[in-house]
Amino acid sequence: MAKWGEGDPRWIVEERADATNVNNWHWTERDVTNWSSDKLKELLMGVRVENNEGCCEVTEVGKLEGEASINNRKGKLIFFYEWSIKATWTGTSKDGIKYKGNIEVPNLSDENDMEDLDISVTLCKDEPETPLKVLMKNEGTNKIRSALGSYLGYLKTEFTQGMILPTANGLSKQQLAQSKVKMDKTQVSSGSCAAPPNTGVKIPTCKFSLKETFLTSPEELYRVFVNQEMMQAFTHAAATVNAEKGGRFRLLEGNVYGEFQELVPEQKIVMTWRYNTWPCEHYATVTLNFLDHGNETELKLECKGVPVSEEDRTKEGWQRYYFEAIKQTFGYGARLY
Repeated sequence: MAKWGEGDPRWIVEERADATNVNNWHWTERDVTNWSSDKLKELLMGVRVENNEGCCEVTEVGKLEGEASINNRKGKLIFFYEWSIKATWTGTSKDGIKYKGNIEVPNLSDENDMEDLDISVTLCKDEPETPLKVLMKNEGTNKIRSALGSYLGYLKTEFTQGMILPTANGLSKQQLAQSKVKMDKTQVSSGSCAAPPNTGVKIPTCKFSLKETFLTSPEELYRVFVNQEMMQAFTHAAATVNAEKGGRFRLLEGNVYGEFQELVPEQKIVMTWRYNTWPCEHYATVTLNFLDHGNETELKLECKGVPVSEEDRTKEGWQRYYFEAIKQTFGYGARLY
């Protein structure tokens, strides 16, 4: 048997006050099926599109069959979800005539990319053909895909808190702070001043870059990242955005937040950025450069200081829930690199 302090640190559970899943070594699982069902219904019932022919909206989610869970193994989060969805849409022409149809999504799962998702839009039996079917098949399908993408965004942020437990000398920052208060009361006299202990968590980090092309001007694309209403539109959630140097932003019900460090209109944004599930007070630095290419804008993203275990999740988050959501919401779609 190894001497105290010389064993594999993965098994030294006594270093944590709660002795829970030290260094995230053990498999933990969280069932989010009921929450997922409610969230999918909420997002789909918010889908509405319109043009000069009339408007279409999802009026009922009749079938939601499947399951979802989040798993943690060795500090890596793994998401499992599989859903079959049937819904009803209602169209109202500019003359007030109503039409009904069906929506079917048979393969929303972790095995399929969002762009490969099958979304079927049809009219109910005996309903006459109408241009509203075309509206729902085109713009409506994009909105449905965006809503389902938002579900994945919520799944990967809202329910991950507490799945990965950072350690600092075996204690969380809150526990260390409480220990410090007790020490101050018993060991530090009223006339002395002791230096605080080092409570930081040394986190292995990485950097990555992404680039994407949007069919819009740098001015319009820049506004998407600094305008609160536009931010709420593509995230499908409340947001707070104070677009000035030192101003803060908070998105997706507080699951993503940070602070603007530099703002150069139509050219550049530098910000600190984090998921709320990252170790306390740890931020990445994100730089967005907007390059004008005539009828389109190339956006270059540089992200530094991302926890190594969060690299894939962060890349996917920016690609799907920022870039693709912006294209689908505002019609800035272009080819992917």
